[in-house]
This record gives sequence, C-alpha cells and structure tokens, in this order.
Amino acid sequence: MIGINRIWVGSVSLLIAGMFAGCASKPESGPSSGPVAGKTIQLLNVSNDPTRELWKELDETFAGEYKSPNGGKVTIKQSHGGSSSQARAVIDGLDADLVSLAMWYDVDAISRAGLISKSWEERLPNKSCPYNSLIVFVVRKGNPKQIKDWPDLAKEGVEVITPNPKTSGNGKLSFLGAWGSVLKRGGNADQAKELVSKLYAHTPVLDTAARAATTTFAQKKIGDVHLTWEGEAHLEVQESKGELEIVYPPLTIKVDLPVALVDTNVEKKGSGAAVDAFLRFLYTDKAQEIFAKHWYRPYKQEILAKHAETLPAVETFQLEDIEKSWDDAAAHFFAEGALFDQIYAEKAKK
Repeated sequence: MIGINRIWVGSVSLLIAGMFAGCASKPESGPSSGPVAGKTIQLLNVSNDPTRELWKELDETFAGEYKSPNGGKVTIKQSHGGSSSQARAVIDGLDADLVSLAMWYDVDAISRAGLISKSWEERLPNKSCPYNSLIVFVVRKGNPKQIKDWPDLAKEGVEVITPNPKTSGNGKLSFLGAWGSVLKRGGNADQAKELVSKLYAHTPVLDTAARAATTTFAQKKIGDVHLTWEGEAHLEVQESKGELEIVYPPLTIKVDLPVALVDTNVEKKGSGAAVDAFLRFLYTDKAQEIFAKHWYRPYKQEILAKHAETLPAVETFQLEDIEKSWDDAAAHFFAEGALFDQIYAEKAKK
C-alpha cells in the first residue's frame, strides 16, 4: 500500500523546455511583474486530497512543454487535504498560486474572499473544469455484503466508510450522491433524509479527507464499503492485490473539477505567466490522457471514449439536478446547524 500511505507534499523541480504560444497572460520579466532573469519561479498548487499521484505526473510532463521568458526553472510544490479545509487555508493565508479543488463551491469561497477574480470560470474552457469524476463504492473481495446500490448502505450490519462532509469534497459528494439517488428515482426529501440518516448511523468514523478514509478502509480494514472518488477507488483496488473490488452503482453523482489562478498571490509573486500556461496545458490532449491514466475523466469526450474499459459509461446526475446551486446545497446540508449536523446530532443521542 505504498501509494495509499505516503503523504506527498513536496516540490517537483520542472526543467523548462518549449514554450506555449499565446498562453502567458502576464510577462514574467520587468520590475513589477516577475522574477529577474534566471531566477527560480516557485509555484504552490493547493489541491484536494486524493490527487497526489495525478498532479505529480502533470507537473513533470509540463516540465517538458514550457519555457520561462526569463530562462529560469520552475518549482511546483503541492499541498493536499480535504477540499473545504484547503479552501479555508488559502483564505487564511496559504500562499497558493493556483487551486485544483474538488468542488466549484470551494473555489468560489476563495473568490468571495477577494483572492480570486469573480470571473474565474470564464478564463478557461468548460467553466475552468478540465476533468471530472464520480462517486463509486469499494467493497471487500467477493462483495460479501452484496452492496450494489445506494439503498444497500442502509442495510443492518453494513458499515460505511466516508469522509466528513464538513471538511471533505469526497464527503460532500458522497452525502449528495445518497440524497440524489432517492430524488432522481422519484422519492421525496423525507425518504432521502431517511436513507442518509441510516448511512451515517452505519459510519463508525468520519475522517477529515479522502485519503485518510482510504487508509481507514484499505489498511485498517474497518468497514464493509468505502464511498470514494472513481480515481481513488481504482488506485485503492490496484494496491490491495485482489483484496478489494469496485462497484459502480447504477446511478451516481458526477462533479466537474475546477482549477483557478489565485490572483492576489500571483500578482504579488509575479508568477502569472507560468501559472496561466500550466492551467492551459491541462486542456491539451497530452494532459487529458494523463487524467484518464489516473482514472479521472477528461472533459474532452473523444479522449474519454478511448478509455471506456476503465472509465465505463454510468448514469449520473449533478448537483444542479437536485439543488438550485452549490450555495443552496451548502446552506441546506452543510452549514452550521444544517441537515448534516442535525443528522449527526440525532446519531449521537442514540
């Protein structure tokens, strides 16, 4: 379980070789816009929890595609954690040049704090979402509890592992996946609450982020089913050497995964051209193939189609299919005293 266990928050030195024509939104030279010639440009990518391996390869590949006008090297450091916690850290002063978080809502929270332009979605294709993912299930070998769909999570004797929706994007999406599976099949809010309440009644521990929940399930062997990102599920199963299996529920939630330049920090550091080039690189065929290699779904449909064996077609819904907006969902489900807190308070009384 090497990949699952390691915490990779390091720096990757990127040797620059080639230039993206037209990518740079700001020059990296000049008295106020960037570093002096030959000086290393250091970037910090603040990302969600289970994407360490993905971003490591994207960083290294970018190294061969971009050249700074100053002739200097670029160093990219990565920070990984629960998506909502990461957004809060940036708001509180973590010096991110870019963010690659699990949900639109988390990037928008940084924007509302004044650190990212209000028009951040308009800067890049597909509303600044170069890839997406689904919530799937991981079960023990042979699926002894026969967990195949969301209602199975409510069965007596089934233990569910999922991270805390207050701190984790994976946690929020798992909550919304269960909720939406009821509504999209014609159920009502009371029935959705009943399912979600039973799910959390069967959850012995709430880790703060996705990778910690993976460790709880795969290494500590707690629980019968793990609700997680599709990419994390594939990695978890691969490293289990046959002890775990993926189950795709017949209906699940899909989320587009956003990236954004952090304007305030970039302007201070003069890193705009490098950050902008890196973000645009994510939309190239080369980067889109890397997303698919790590079991994340590229936004380019022609590349996604090439990987149908490992990224199969699944019926999905999105947040907007069950709530008006992320703001509404946050207020309804995840704010202080909102539905999740109420459900968990009820669990504590029992």
